[in-house]
Amino acid sequence: MAHADINGARLWYEVRGSGVPILFHHGYTASRVNWEPVTHLLEEHYQVILMECRGTGESEHTLDGYTLEQYSADAVAMLDHLELERASFAGHSMGGGVGYLLGLEHPQRLDKLILMAPIPARGIGEITPEMRQQRVAERKAGDRDGMLARYQAMRFREDVETDSWFENRVDHLLAVSDGHFEQSAESMAALDVAAHLGDITTPTLMIAGGVDSLLQANLEDYLSLPNATLEVLSRAGHEVAVHEPERVAQAIDKFMEHGPITAASLMAKAQAAISK
Repeated sequence: MAHADINGARLWYEVRGSGVPILFHHGYTASRVNWEPVTHLLEEHYQVILMECRGTGESEHTLDGYTLEQYSADAVAMLDHLELERASFAGHSMGGGVGYLLGLEHPQRLDKLILMAPIPARGIGEITPEMRQQRVAERKAGDRDGMLARYQAMRFREDVETDSWFENRVDHLLAVSDGHFEQSAESMAALDVAAHLGDITTPTLMIAGGVDSLLQANLEDYLSLPNATLEVLSRAGHEVAVHEPERVAQAIDKFMEHGPITAASLMAKAQAAISK
């Protein structure tokens, strides 16, 4: 484990394993914990790089910089710090929004792009301003029991969604900086790159949870990506890596080996064979 000075913030990161590098970025109010069930399986074959964005986990609680654009710049700077000219990037939820920006603004730094239950490219609209204000007030009041009850009410995978998991999740949410909690939500709501997804030519894997409220948006965004393949896991909600770590790791491994495989790519291969 280590820290690096990245764009004026002291950010936590860890490098494990060896091989082709993949940089993993967590979601909103989350941390490396949300990716670790998968990265522990992948580090045997890949160089796994975990980072925590400013304001969360063991990274510095800065005064500002809580936007998707800054998180994207921080990811690029982390690659610079590690002296990596290129790497693959895997982003969950908010980290998927970071992935969209990297694919649009820094494609020269990417080998492959993995988007796991990413926020919608048109901005996340599931949480209304009223709901957001309620959750801000709930957090400021330190209403741990109320937050825990809301999380537990949506439990459907008792095998992995244990009481301790939810308790750790709520404790982490309470510990993130106010800037991350409030300003990151505003930045996610303002994201509007849906019209530009066709410009992302980096080979992309979209992983979606069949029980996730973002599923429809993920499918719509996937159809706009010109060089992407899709994996939908029927028994996974938004915490896809927690619900189905083995299947997520397998999907990433096969994607890293073979790249996007779609009906269109297979038809192209068939046409090329006929033309010979």
